[in-house]
Amino acid sequence: MTFGTHSKGVYAIATTPFLEDGSIDFTSVDRLTDFYEETGCTGITILGIMGEAPKLEPEESRAIVKRVVSRARVPVIVGVSAPGFAGMRSLARDSMEMGAAGVMIAPPPSLRTDDQIVSYFAGAVEAVGGDVPWVLQDYPLTLTVVMSPGVIAQIMTNHPSCLMLKHEDWPGLEKISRLRAMQKAGELRPFSILCGNGGLFLDFEPERGADGAMTGYGFPDMLTELVQLFADGKRDEAHDLFDAHLPLIRYEQQVGVGLAVRKHVLKRRGVIATDVQRKPAQMLTPAAKAEVDYLLGRMAKKDKRAAF
Repeated sequence: MTFGTHSKGVYAIATTPFLEDGSIDFTSVDRLTDFYEETGCTGITILGIMGEAPKLEPEESRAIVKRVVSRARVPVIVGVSAPGFAGMRSLARDSMEMGAAGVMIAPPPSLRTDDQIVSYFAGAVEAVGGDVPWVLQDYPLTLTVVMSPGVIAQIMTNHPSCLMLKHEDWPGLEKISRLRAMQKAGELRPFSILCGNGGLFLDFEPERGADGAMTGYGFPDMLTELVQLFADGKRDEAHDLFDAHLPLIRYEQQVGVGLAVRKHVLKRRGVIATDVQRKPAQMLTPAAKAEVDYLLGRMAKKDKRAAF
């Protein structure tokens, strides 16, 4: 299964479920894969930042790729970002051999100038191979690397194998508009734009030209419905749905505890068995869990999917 420059919808950023002893919970991996498909996701992205990829052993990463790819009926993107190109190449080639649709590459935090960024991705593409479809991750809030529309355009022009931009700049609405304007003017080739940031700005991103979302909010079914409402031109209904979920989306965007919130919600929904993270990790305190549960209770009054 593949993805392309016109891919739309929601690609779920998958968490990595663990058992209480910290080992991978493959039963929950299966259940999570099924859950994403059942909720209407058009793709799944694994081993991303929220997938705790840096905490996994190389053989564990490959075991997860094999498990998800063999079970999924939608395209699977594998995060292969690594400190060095050798590890990136190895995981990328192995993932493609196992049936992944493509890979996602993020810039290392050390990059500062435009030339450094452009040069880095030239090296990354050379390492994984120009035949491997890939997603460019633009996440300056966490990675501290700022890519202007011009730099993104240069990378896209240099590398036809890059089919998608994972956009999660903040603020970033104007960047989407600028890239789409460049395409409309014939200055830039087509590519898909899916947005992250937990869906925090998904109330306006589709209207700016985004094709959907690539994020891991605990209600992917809400994200798929929201994207479809915008596609159907039902703006007010889309905003009503978004507004009902905004308090939880905002709570999840707190630095350090976002994954803990997400895993807590997925556990409450019966998708994963535990909310365990690999150490080092910041877990929710009893007070924080109570706050999340309170938000879920309030949300359930407007969206029955939160009534569990």
